[in-house]
Amino acid sequence: MGVAWARGVLGSAIVRRVSVVGNSGSGKSTLARELAAVIGGTHLELDSVFHQPGWAPLDADEFRRVVADAARGERWVMDGNYSAVRPIVWDRADTVVWLDLPRRVVMRQIVARTVRRVVTREELWNGNREPFGNLLRWDPQESVISWAWHNHAKYRDRYAAAAADPANAHLTFIRLSSRRDITRFLAESAARPPVSSADSA
Repeated sequence: MGVAWARGVLGSAIVRRVSVVGNSGSGKSTLARELAAVIGGTHLELDSVFHQPGWAPLDADEFRRVVADAARGERWVMDGNYSAVRPIVWDRADTVVWLDLPRRVVMRQIVARTVRRVVTREELWNGNREPFGNLLRWDPQESVISWAWHNHAKYRDRYAAAAADPANAHLTFIRLSSRRDITRFLAESAARPPVSSADSA
């Protein structure tokens, strides 16, 4: 599904709840924040819910409860790939934006992002900061850079299959496969007329 077709979908009033998915480092959160502003909805980064202080994972039942509460909203954009809550998110979503950039682009972006976060000690969620070990280790469970490298094909297969699955027929899948696609998509999104109260009714 090309970006030209995506523009027409995003301009429609039917787009109210969007799930943004794709490999780590593909730009999900940046895109999701901008889309939330476009549709007049809230933005939820699933990482900010799952990663508690000290990088402790949130209890699975509580994770599902928090996400389910957020999904009850009328207008939102959520980004993340968590299989534990995907059925909850997709049951309420009407659109899935899938970032499917080439591996070389994703790796360039995630290395640059990780270096920046390590150097600046930027706080991510709940007091957590990027571990320095992300630059040194190659275990996918201990390095987001390694995770992105090893799971790139998995995400591509997962979302290609999901888009073709009749169980997801209620969802509109928009695949963006280049930085140019994303730039054009965001530009057209920003040019969309503001959401009116009548549209939200």
